[in-house]
Amino acid sequence: MVEYTYRVLRLPRGTTRDTARRVLTEHAEHGGWELDRLRLNPDGSRRIQLRRKIIRQVRTF
Repeated sequence: MVEYTYRVLRLPRGTTRDTARRVLTEHAEHGGWELDRLRLNPDGSRRIQLRRKIIRQVRTF
């Protein structure tokens, strides 16, 4: 079974799409995060949930 760790980002109202895209790209390229869920709130702020796999090492000897 695959396990994930999650991170929630909140971007304030007035954040442009281009800025949001750059933030998500940085997390994806340098942290290994992928987009799990994005919510645009009625007040204009964004709540972004990212996830990445937990890789567990198993002893082989």
